[in-house]
Amino acid sequence: MEKEKNPSMNFPQDFRCPISMELMKDPVTISTGVTYERKNIEKWFCTYKKNICPATMQCIESLDMTPNHTLKRLILTWRNARSGDQSCSSSSSAGRHSIKHDELMELFGTIESTPFKVSCLKKLKSILEIGDEIKDDFKRLEGVEVLVRIITQVLVESSDFVTFRACEEALGVLQLLLFSEEEDDESVQLLMEPECMKSMGIMLQRGSGEARFYTISIFQKMAKADYHWNYVAQDQGIEFFKSLIEITSDEICTKASSCALQVLIGILEASKKSRLKAIEAGAVSTLIELLPDSNRSKCEKIMQLIKLICECAEGRLAFIEHDLGIAAVCKKLLNVSEAATKIGVKIVWLLCNFHSTESVLEEMLVCGTVKRLVTLLHISGRSTTKDRVVNIFKLHSRRWRRYPCFPEELKGYLGLENEYSC
Repeated sequence: MEKEKNPSMNFPQDFRCPISMELMKDPVTISTGVTYERKNIEKWFCTYKKNICPATMQCIESLDMTPNHTLKRLILTWRNARSGDQSCSSSSSAGRHSIKHDELMELFGTIESTPFKVSCLKKLKSILEIGDEIKDDFKRLEGVEVLVRIITQVLVESSDFVTFRACEEALGVLQLLLFSEEEDDESVQLLMEPECMKSMGIMLQRGSGEARFYTISIFQKMAKADYHWNYVAQDQGIEFFKSLIEITSDEICTKASSCALQVLIGILEASKKSRLKAIEAGAVSTLIELLPDSNRSKCEKIMQLIKLICECAEGRLAFIEHDLGIAAVCKKLLNVSEAATKIGVKIVWLLCNFHSTESVLEEMLVCGTVKRLVTLLHISGRSTTKDRVVNIFKLHSRRWRRYPCFPEELKGYLGLENEYSC
């Protein structure tokens, strides 16, 4: 059976687990009335020791779960009928688009006038899930402006539950949209406004798990559209970075974790100030602890973030103060990908050039970093990575040679025989 992983797939919103945003297979309902995928909510309760509902943020006294057999049957029926529905959908798409255009116009009017916007936004989301054509129509009708007005309202009435829920639903609609990489994309320009960014920052910190996923997905799309992240470093506080870093270690929704890593790369590349905030928020410790069990894609992103952090003195100090830092990076050299090795060598080079204390150099030798660097020297051809390795040995081989495990063949390779004999 094909596994449904993509949270942006065109399936009914109620079939998604609010935690992972994936199609549910074993739905269970908890005491707040919200339904989740069983394994996800069990992990939330048992592994993370949470006693609140992820979707409503209500405190929970009973952790009892009731199987939702009705929803499970509906999901199975939908999956079985899906292929048949697809075959006949193209013939009626033009007429349906015309009807949906009229519905959009009507919904915009209702959303603007009613204080109870959540149900309208849910309906809007179901319409946009039909396809890209209706999404383009939505943008042409200035739908993004409507959503931004709802989102920024949370700055004025942040403690109002109705306003907060409307903001969460508006983010759910917004994350369905596609943004152009062109600089004149009006949608991206609207989202880049300081008030909108501050509002999304609030939702990233205080929103439900679902709303946080929506927000981080929007940020990732903005990054692809070349958003200038230096504004974030200026306007957002440490709590914003703490929330981003927390999402990077989300074991339930791996897509949210990957999005958060990519967004952090964009932010940290933008300015040194953002790196200092990330360090203060605990990024170094989290990244080092995530690295050992990361897959190839995640490993490359984490290594890139560590490299960016180590490009400033505060980052290098935080990195070497972590007991597992050097060893964690060392184990990824030559074991993941060429890209990961290249980034890892750059991290080692930064430490050797700007923080080469006796303890750091000794740890590199003991944990196997030096041995892996020797292996890189034997790779044929010349590259920036290999040049950095040679530079590292020329800087520190005199200190490393005092240890019996230092490779003797390096003397000839580096042309240092005479230096050693002195």
